Amino acid sequence: MNLRPLLFLVFATPLLAANHGSVVRSEFIYEKAPYPSCHASTIVETAPGKLVASWFGGTAEKNPDVGIWVSRHEGSGWTTPVEVANGVRDGAPRVPTWNPVLFQPKSGPLLLFYKVGPSPQTWWGELRTSPDGGRTWSAARRLPDGIYGPIKNKPVQLPDGSLLCPTSDETNERPSKWRVYFERTPDLGATWTKTEFFNDGIEVAAIQPSVLFLGGEKLQAVGRTRQGKVFSITSPDLGRTWGKMSLTTLPNPSSGTDAVTLADGRQLLVYNNTPKGRTPLSVALSRDGVEWKHVLDLETEPGEYSYPAVIQAADGRVHITYTWKREKIRHVVLDPKRL
Repeated sequence: MNLRPLLFLVFATPLLAANHGSVVRSEFIYEKAPYPSCHASTIVETAPGKLVASWFGGTAEKNPDVGIWVSRHEGSGWTTPVEVANGVRDGAPRVPTWNPVLFQPKSGPLLLFYKVGPSPQTWWGELRTSPDGGRTWSAARRLPDGIYGPIKNKPVQLPDGSLLCPTSDETNERPSKWRVYFERTPDLGATWTKTEFFNDGIEVAAIQPSVLFLGGEKLQAVGRTRQGKVFSITSPDLGRTWGKMSLTTLPNPSSGTDAVTLADGRQLLVYNNTPKGRTPLSVALSRDGVEWKHVLDLETEPGEYSYPAVIQAADGRVHITYTWKREKIRHVVLDPKRL
């Protein structure tokens, strides 16, 4: 029997995380929680070696008891998660919360954006801040009408200090439109402007962008669609104007993605590498944002592994969090030099 073709297939296939030399650590942020379901995690480094993660948790997505939970990691493991925001309102029925997004600006407090309301068509944006790396939080501040903050994935801070927040809209129209746009705040959420929509929401139905830096003033946004592929759109001028949205060759089963520009200039994307379902959850790399190479599978077993968040820390390591079967949040640390 000739084994050479089989050997080629084994070594040509991207390796599962447990067997990949780039994986520094893989762990659950918690083992037990006072709720059965969780989703939509986000992660940030507040200072070298200090991490904060957040997600929404409750009986099930869309249920009124779903709140925003936070855990910190300062070198000795993750702290017990605590609820820091929810949809409890004076004199009104409680409503669910959604899609927290953490961001640590170069100066100023830690920011926690999240959404509140019965559905993506009726929710509104709120913001809380922390002066001490996620230990304590301010009261909630509702964002202006029509402003939601970053919808799922982290904002980026531009050279002038302003935050460019990738966001999107889901309408109640028939057919429902999924449209991408961007919000900008020069003062950490005090005042806002926003762009027009950059797609019609039907030919390419897209939401939940991530922003990448391609060099100079050129930006790229990539994210989720209903068309079975990850979308791409670029800006030549730090997000002031944008080109035409297109579909990449990367599959997307209408599930959230996230991406980050690494310090060495490569682009790293975490995504479900399938046109249907939410497994596997994979990592791809690109030098130019156009040609992508699938390098690693984080999960391949049956189940839902979805809604990743990804950052690169001060020590160069890549941190990824994601939904694990809607039961837990998994944290994976990668050494990008070995990807």
